Amino acid sequence: MSTAAQSLLEKLGVHLDPELLVLALTHRSFAHEAGGIPTNERLEFLGDTVLGLVVTEHLYRTYPAQSEGDLAKMRAATVSQRALAHVARDLELGDFVLLGKGELATGGKDKDSILSDTLEALFGAVYLSHGLETARELVDRLVSPTLAAAAGLGAGLDWKTSLQELSAHLGLGAPSYDVTGEGPDHARTFTAHAVVGGQVRGSGTGSAKKIAEQEAAAAAYATLSELRDAQDAGSTADVR
Repeated sequence: MSTAAQSLLEKLGVHLDPELLVLALTHRSFAHEAGGIPTNERLEFLGDTVLGLVVTEHLYRTYPAQSEGDLAKMRAATVSQRALAHVARDLELGDFVLLGKGELATGGKDKDSILSDTLEALFGAVYLSHGLETARELVDRLVSPTLAAAAGLGAGLDWKTSLQELSAHLGLGAPSYDVTGEGPDHARTFTAHAVVGGQVRGSGTGSAKKIAEQEAAAAAYATLSELRDAQDAGSTADVR
């Protein structure tokens, strides 16, 4: 086993068969350039399920007073592409991913999508090698800081859902999003405008449509919160 591979396993705190580890790190761009060898996508599919189960059970047991809706938001914040990519960067996972020349040239080692998918593939590989309990220990150790942070995010757990709830409360109907993208396919930047009640209430940008929409929703939520507070203040004044 190479020194680099051993370094990654030490970070993870588990042992994996060298062939399985290489598979977990093989992005489709590398596989294509290598003549169509297997990719890590099947392991990613498995790891995504393992991650979802472990996080869901943790939330269920840790927060017995939270509603199903709040638990779902906390889970979404924890297993989001951005959150998983943050964990992967802490592991310096980008240094180990096997990428094709094109992806390497366009910064693939630091792309949220590639980092998060590779981390899930590693979860899948650990599950296959050691079973659920070892996979659970690994997931808990790596994502527990994100889980703890999610508990205090409130509306920020899912800005789009929170905006929808607030706009309904204000009688403005459901939000919609106008999204545009610019730049080459491998490095596109998306801009989203959150439209509520026929007006643009907030805008955001990101490397993916979902990220841009969440940013726009966060800005719109702040705008509508001021409107709600003003309305509430007016109602209080009327009562007085």
